[in-house]
Amino acid sequence: MEYRSKRLGNSGDIIKFLIYFCNAMLRQMHIRAHTPSHIKLLHNVVPFVGSSEGQRFQTVLLDEERSRLLLGAKDHIYLMDPDDINKHPKKLSWPAPRDRVDMCILAGKNPLTECANFIRVLHSYNRSHVYACGTGAFHPTCAFLEVKGHKEDSWLHLHSNTMESGRMKCPFDPHQPFASVLTDQYLYAGTASDFLGKDSTFSRSLGPPPDQQYIRTDISEDYWINEGKFISAHPIADTYNPDDDKIYFFFREASRDGSTTDKSVLSRVARICRNDVGGLRSLTNKWTTFLKARLVCSIPGPDGVDTHFDELQDIFLLPSRDERNPTVYGVFTTTSSIFKGSAVCVYNMEDIRAVFNGPYSHKEGPDHRWVEYEGRIPYPRPGTCPSRTYDPHIKTTKDFPDEVISFIRLHPLMYRSVHPMTGRPVFTRINTEYRLTQIVVDRVAAEDGQYAVMFLGTDTGSVLKVVSITQENWSTEEIILEELQVFKVNISKRMNEQQHTRSDGLVQVSLHRCHIYGQGCAECCLARDPYCAWDGTQCSRYIPASKRRARRQDIKHGDPSSHCWDTEDGRNVEEKVLYGVESNSSFLECVSKSQQALIRWFILKPGADHRQEVKSTYTSLSLCLCVCVCVCVCVCVCVCVCVLFTHFPSSLSLSFFFFLVS
Repeated sequence: MEYRSKRLGNSGDIIKFLIYFCNAMLRQMHIRAHTPSHIKLLHNVVPFVGSSEGQRFQTVLLDEERSRLLLGAKDHIYLMDPDDINKHPKKLSWPAPRDRVDMCILAGKNPLTECANFIRVLHSYNRSHVYACGTGAFHPTCAFLEVKGHKEDSWLHLHSNTMESGRMKCPFDPHQPFASVLTDQYLYAGTASDFLGKDSTFSRSLGPPPDQQYIRTDISEDYWINEGKFISAHPIADTYNPDDDKIYFFFREASRDGSTTDKSVLSRVARICRNDVGGLRSLTNKWTTFLKARLVCSIPGPDGVDTHFDELQDIFLLPSRDERNPTVYGVFTTTSSIFKGSAVCVYNMEDIRAVFNGPYSHKEGPDHRWVEYEGRIPYPRPGTCPSRTYDPHIKTTKDFPDEVISFIRLHPLMYRSVHPMTGRPVFTRINTEYRLTQIVVDRVAAEDGQYAVMFLGTDTGSVLKVVSITQENWSTEEIILEELQVFKVNISKRMNEQQHTRSDGLVQVSLHRCHIYGQGCAECCLARDPYCAWDGTQCSRYIPASKRRARRQDIKHGDPSSHCWDTEDGRNVEEKVLYGVESNSSFLECVSKSQQALIRWFILKPGADHRQEVKSTYTSLSLCLCVCVCVCVCVCVCVCVCVLFTHFPSSLSLSFFFFLVS
């Protein structure tokens, strides 16, 4: 698995996102009243529904090098052309055996949503084969698929002679959170290892012969992983020595601290060495380098009490020039059923490594709290990967001294926690009707620097397109560029399209919709979208290598006055006269040039010296409708003020619209 951005021909500056939302019913496109920056996206949508029956799409595999897209569904695997998802799609049927389905139904499971073969694992094994696993009606099964041909001539073949048990590789339950990654022919997976879903484990399987034995976490110790819900797994090199390569995985788990019986949920980051082969006398076929640490995402409080977002929902690793140090983006939600909130926190890999190189936690017994371990630490340091470079006498983990094995078995938790880079979230949503669940991030080069654009999926099936801008004083400004009703996010640096899956289909949406920002330079500049710039005639895709000189763009400040010649003076207002009937209501529309503007309505009553702001739910509609009621025959004035929060006083008032009602 690579963390470099792939550059293929001249398409490296274009991005495609593959977004899927498992087991979600299609919802109608809608605009919420409380968000002024919504954009209704109905153009350039290409749907793929597969068949008339619900397919319940579960996972995707995008292979850019061979230009193919595999989509795992209920009892089927689809092979498609990522350039055109409706161009000659191929479908492979892989249902669960009839006897397994009958046993699943007898066990009390749902015959439609559980007792089938839901494809949960799709990984490229080599140039011609894909390793796939399905739930198999609560009897997980894995096999190799052969993919031959190119584009229209491609086809799928399931090698039935390669079928094997998918236990500890694939979940039993199609709805259970799950994570896996395949690297160097080894499959690393975090899932439940039993029918009831109680024993959660992170394991390694497959591998080149004869090294094909399972290595797993110790389920006899709940210190290791307790009711874990796995989110993602990633191979990351720690140093230039390949012996130090590790697998980092992220999950959330139940935690009980001290004598209390209350159970809390905490987010974790854990790691194991890729060359871990288990212990010799103790921890045989179990990890001997497993360590974990708490992942904190919280808002600091004024009195030192933080507001925590403890439930990790998704992780995305944004590549950097140094492949050892990707930036880690995490989506978190609150555990409270009363206070509902979501947050995005960003972490530095160096900070994560520093925690794993710090002090260990120690616990005297089940009724005690975790405290810092202050005793002697054995050699080599627990969690260190075996390497002849460090110690020629320790070639594998089977050479670790017994005291190292005993120590790590009882001290898998680090004492310090991993905190976000900025000390707080870069984006939050509080008390909204949705929760953030997924994330993908793209680093976009703009005229005034590089920006990280976040695509955030929600539990209602919508996606927020957000840019977080760091100002000169290191404060951050969150801007919601768009919101669209689509569906989990996986990134590819190749094409200018998004692909979104839902339970009964897949939708392909154009990513760069610069034309929706208007027909003028000011509107394009005020959008503050790093993908878009004014080219002299229209708002179009910004290309850093473009030879065009007239590229107008200002992401950091959004100030059109210094970039556009067609910017109007903020003091110029548009006046409209509307005649109404006494004591009747009149609906007035105020259209802003910027999606980032805040619409505020004021009314100047007859005889009054000062205008008063209208406090009504109608005034917050994205359609900018206001109700003004004339209480007398004389003239009353309604004022619509569009306020854009930028760093330039000249652009604080984007526009004024005066409406006269008589």
